Parts: sequence; C-alpha cells; structure tokens
Amino acid sequence: MSHSQVKWYEVYASPFSPCPPIRYKWYSTPPNLYLGFQPPGLPQFSPREALAHGTLWPALYSPYPPKKGMFREGEEA
Repeated sequence: MSHSQVKWYEVYASPFSPCPPIRYKWYSTPPNLYLGFQPPGLPQFSPREALAHGTLWPALYSPYPPKKGMFREGEEA
C-alpha cells in the first residue's frame, strides 16, 4: 500500500498562550480507508500468522503503536 497509516499536523501555538505549546499532533487511520472493494487474489497470512495479527489479509493489518513509557530512556522502538 502506498498510503501511510500515521498522519500528523502542526498545531497553531498562540504567542499569548500561558502553557508550553504542543507542536505536532499524531493520529492513525485504519488501512481499510484505502482499500475500497476487496480485489481478487489479495495475499493472505497463514492461519497461524492470521491469528497473531488479527486479520487474514496483510493489507488490513494495522499494529498498535507502542505505549508511551514502554521503553527505557535512550531506547527506541
């Protein structure tokens, strides 16, 4: 798929705001937004992989982002 499931936008920060600004907001879009009708011959996971991923089709797989604070300081996902 050519579309990214993670989108972002820059938040307006007022010069008169008393709080430090949050510069960017992130959100996730579901992959079925970009699929439309299911094309014939769509690749499939094996039954074991499908149970692990929660879907039969790799095109519809959307992992959850890691929880904040899940990694130790200096470690990345």
